[in-house]
Amino acid sequence: MILCDVGNTSVDLYRNGKRTKHSADTFDPFSISEEVYFISVNAAFDRRVAGLVNWHDLRECVVWTKYYPTMGIDRIAACEAIEEGVVVDAGSAITVDVMRGGAYQGGFIALGLRAAQEAYGRLSPALDVSWNFEVDLAKMAKNTPDAVTAGFLAPLIAQIQSLGKPVHLCGGDAKMLSRFFPDAVVDEELVFKGMKKLIEKGRVC
Repeated sequence: MILCDVGNTSVDLYRNGKRTKHSADTFDPFSISEEVYFISVNAAFDRRVAGLVNWHDLRECVVWTKYYPTMGIDRIAACEAIEEGVVVDAGSAITVDVMRGGAYQGGFIALGLRAAQEAYGRLSPALDVSWNFEVDLAKMAKNTPDAVTAGFLAPLIAQIQSLGKPVHLCGGDAKMLSRFFPDAVVDEELVFKGMKKLIEKGRVC
């Protein structure tokens, strides 16, 4: 069995505990004969695998009444991996979702770190600076890089901490954010763990 997380630009395969990434544009789903359970936010890719009997869309395995209709399937998969806590997926966007006793409590979406940096740069050339991820958020900044970094991160970190639950970090910038959450669990396989749970719970496609 292969698990597959399809994004807008990449296809992330998980087979026997190992991950391989491919371009979504050039990956050939016909090249795999094994059973594949996948999640996807890529409509074009979905059309390519629609007629393949060995490709199983895990959307059909989700109890959608637990979530809201337009919620991303990748966020849902990450939430399914835990019973209690806050899932912070730090990718192109930063999504924050709360689980309590296995029930979804809601969440919010912020700009990803790169998108936020680019947004500041568009506001003014003076704000187009490298961010300092060693900044002390408890102190007032005395230079532009620290001020911009703290201006974005301080309210985000404070909001997550105010939820008072264990934090689970995943996504490309998870390790970067982990500095501000010393007790957080960084788990790059969180989405795949959630996919496994969907299958194990018997909501079979």
